[in-house]
Amino acid sequence: MTGVLASQQISALIADGRISAQPAIIPEQIQPASLDLRLGKVAYRVRASFLSGHGRSVADRLAELEMHRIDLSQGAVLEKGCVYVVPLMEYLDLPAGLQAVANAKSSTGRLDLLTRMITDGGTEFDRVPQGYSGPLYAEICPRSFSVLVRPGMRLNQIRFREGQAILDDAALRALNAETPLVDGEAVISDGLGFSVDLKPISGTLVGYRAKPHTGVIDLDNIGGYDPEEYWEEVHSDSGRIILDPGAFYILVSREAVHIPPAYAAEMAPYLAMVGEFRVHYAGFFDPGFGHDAAGGAGSRGVLEVRCHEAPFVLEHGQVVGRLVYEKMDQVPQHLYGADLKSNYQGQGLKLSKHFRAV
Repeated sequence: MTGVLASQQISALIADGRISAQPAIIPEQIQPASLDLRLGKVAYRVRASFLSGHGRSVADRLAELEMHRIDLSQGAVLEKGCVYVVPLMEYLDLPAGLQAVANAKSSTGRLDLLTRMITDGGTEFDRVPQGYSGPLYAEICPRSFSVLVRPGMRLNQIRFREGQAILDDAALRALNAETPLVDGEAVISDGLGFSVDLKPISGTLVGYRAKPHTGVIDLDNIGGYDPEEYWEEVHSDSGRIILDPGAFYILVSREAVHIPPAYAAEMAPYLAMVGEFRVHYAGFFDPGFGHDAAGGAGSRGVLEVRCHEAPFVLEHGQVVGRLVYEKMDQVPQHLYGADLKSNYQGQGLKLSKHFRAV
């Protein structure tokens, strides 16, 4: 077995007790190549973000860093600019050779809701070493909007892999020759490069910038919010915009991306030398994303962009990130978008599912 585990293999791990939860895992959590993780009943407000470190548990570190705890059972607000740790409902008992990686879900990233997984003995965010047995926790830091959360909400997801399954550039070129991965010329260098679209086919709307002072967003309220109350439109007729330090933007890739059914992909940050910004906090692309047979016909990648210390000019077509492709161990029984009512199949420039369409 080598590659990313598919939905049916994740189901088998659950049946074998290698992934367990209280309450039990529900079928809706199982995605083509990942498992959604659910918030537990309590959130710990902590002084600072942390990793547990070798030989130490998250519970030990919470005892040192906890400021107060919040009961989530009736819903509670996580305040913008604060750091929280929430025990997750899921528990792992991985066999030797099986490791895991977590990432924020798309809607989480589009709300600038920094969500990372931590584990006992962990020295990296979002990484689970092979053979790990223990609890899982979500570290949540709302960056742009305060949010209302409840137990069972799914803000991040976990992907399981065995062995080395990442495609090198030669394998990626061969795959692209067999089934094109983008709708234009593929820029392949340490993965598949993608660029920003600042010259839309019609109009001048190129993105959105989060407003600094807004109301709370209830994460269960789908399609219930007016975008104008939370976002400023970003327009350009010149093919460039200037990013403001500290601001958060939703932009879109110029390329329409295709993930064939036997592969998965992860969005990776581009080299820091390209500019003072970070792109994409949520990074899993499931098998079938942008795939014709799953209703995608090429889907553009939505870019979550935060500018750092200095204003930065972003130009149309500038490469801002890369997709790292991995082989699936098996083709999933259900592809992204096909039977899963996926929110972002066939997407263009799009805010999270909490906002009414504009």
